[in-house]
Amino acid sequence: MPAMPERTDAPTAEPAATGAPVAAGRNLLFLREEELRLAQDLLFFGYRDFTAGADQILAELGMGRAHHRVLHFVGRRPGITVGALLGILGITKQSLARVLTPLVEEEYVHQATGRSDRRQRLLSLTPKGQALERRLFERQREWVMRAYREAGPTAVEGFRRVMHGLMGPEARAQLEWLERPKG
Repeated sequence: MPAMPERTDAPTAEPAATGAPVAAGRNLLFLREEELRLAQDLLFFGYRDFTAGADQILAELGMGRAHHRVLHFVGRRPGITVGALLGILGITKQSLARVLTPLVEEEYVHQATGRSDRRQRLLSLTPKGQALERRLFERQREWVMRAYREAGPTAVEGFRRVMHGLMGPEARAQLEWLERPKG
């Protein structure tokens, strides 16, 4: 791969003499196209490198990112219903079945009947599934921790706000539900 030219116009987080960030003079309500394209580039490259380690582990097991998403959200919310998982993933029942069936058959995910509604299928990770989800999390945790350390607390809060801003109302509600204590 050819060496990419180093950017000399990228904003920095270093404080200027006034204590304000160097890029603070820019009007953030009117971003130029090149700045928005840079944001897309950052998202694409960041996601690619963030997922690479987990992708390698998954590939060794004959799995992909769809399996990872199921393991992640079932691990985040043990006892999640298939319906709630479908809503979070934004996929069809058929698509979920293609991913979930092997996870159940290979004993990564346990499926139980709902207590009050026997039609419900409740999903949780088995010990084998917990171990795999933990391994995937640990691989990606290192990337997030390094990035957070390099960026600093103000940037971390800014990142959270930007990512929240990229979400639509439904995704925001789902995130809020995931973060809420179960009970």
